[in-house]
Order: sequence, then structure tokens, then C-alpha cells
Amino acid sequence: MTKTFTITKKIAKHGKQNVIVIPSFLQSELKPRTIVEVRINIIKEEEDV
Repeated sequence: MTKTFTITKKIAKHGKQNVIVIPSFLQSELKPRTIVEVRINIIKEEEDV
């Protein structure tokens, strides 16, 4: 059975790395050894300040 979730997130910064934080409500769905497909669509790019 395939389950699909769509989330819209702002990319966060963790040291020198960019990260995407997964919402806690998905914790029960994303167990260790679960295989997921991650697709990234850029909706809006932040303009250089």
C-alpha cells in the first residue's frame, strides 16, 4: 500500500548544511528501514539580500 503526503517546507540551516525538517506527525509513518521517495520542487527561491 502506497501512502502519499505532501508538505511544503522552508529549507533550514544547520551549520554549513541545508536541511529539511520532517513534521512530527509523520514520525509514526517513517520508521527505520522504511523506503521513501523524496521529490523536491522549488516553488520560490529566496532573493539575495
